[in-house]
Amino acid sequence: MHELSITQSVVAAITQRMGDAPVRRIRLEIGRLSGIVPDSVRFCFELVAAGTTCEGAELEIDEPAGRAHCRTCGTGFDTAEVLPLCDCGSADVEVLGGSELRIREVEVGTCARPADVPTTARPGPGSG
Repeated sequence: MHELSITQSVVAAITQRMGDAPVRRIRLEIGRLSGIVPDSVRFCFELVAAGTTCEGAELEIDEPAGRAHCRTCGTGFDTAEVLPLCDCGSADVEVLGGSELRIREVEVGTCARPADVPTTARPGPGSG
């Protein structure tokens, strides 16, 4: 099940970028041609997010359809096939969408500076 490692990577990317900010909602885009099973990602998310700032976050997954363009006749069409054929019979088809995996949105509970951005804040009295 590669969805476990994919979900681990998603949670790691979010927690690294959001720092200590508690994450309330995550919206992913997993294309129908990606080979990733969204229900498996949902299942893995609860396990992977436990003990992180993503724990308890709402997970939304958009599943865009596969989209293709025939180079022979110029027709654009939706497809459920990774290697689609056009209705005109041509196999000279370019897949334009549906294979993506993207983090579309992350909603946090409080504003916090991203973990990888240096701060210009000066230490207060008695610190460090």
